[in-house]
Amino acid sequence: MNQTEKALIDIAYPYWELEAEIARRFFRSQPSKEKHTFWLKAQLWKELHPVDGYFSGLHMELKKIVAMFPEVDKTVDRHQYHFLMEQMTQEFNHYVLQADILEHLLGHSIGPDDTFQLAEEKQLGNVRRKYVAGTKVQKAAVLVTEGGGARLFREGRKLKGTPLARRIAAAMDVIYRDEKDHYKQAAQQAAACVKTKRDLATMGKAIREISLQRVLMRNEMFQTGMAMKELKQAVEKYRR
Repeated sequence: MNQTEKALIDIAYPYWELEAEIARRFFRSQPSKEKHTFWLKAQLWKELHPVDGYFSGLHMELKKIVAMFPEVDKTVDRHQYHFLMEQMTQEFNHYVLQADILEHLLGHSIGPDDTFQLAEEKQLGNVRRKYVAGTKVQKAAVLVTEGGGARLFREGRKLKGTPLARRIAAAMDVIYRDEKDHYKQAAQQAAACVKTKRDLATMGKAIREISLQRVLMRNEMFQTGMAMKELKQAVEKYRR
């Protein structure tokens, strides 16, 4: 990891740890069935509709992969194509694992109407798209923020005790192992776009804005009730 990659990770790090704190607060509060149902419905929407300019939702990404197939070993490298297929399988499995938990909670089969987009999630998409439509440096910044450093899944995999807690932990463990190193790859790709100190400052500003909006999204998802002032103070606590 070079110095630019480390600098980008350091900018995002306190926001990732704040996402972790929000998750810990929720899971330690002995949440009701209704609260578990709420966050799962919101999370499942995210799994199916991660639209930020890089990734356009499972349906659209699958259509792209199908359209690319005739070009394998022509204009499309077969190894890259295989990677894309594996990535899609992983992403859909993350949806399946969490949907199974929601189905267990509800006691019936679920469908599209059992998921919803939260207001802060909608705003997160707006912020991401703003930067994706900007300069090359701004667009690359979005990569560093993707997934929040897998902190939700890191915390969720630690759960023990009730059958529900163990179900969540098992699903989170799979997702965490799939995603725990994504931030390193993202930082490497983003750092390649940084040529000057101004580029680094521009990317840092974008990472902070997107990451703060991710925190607001998690705050709403887990109904933590942390005010903006408390959230910003917590960011400073985790800064390194």
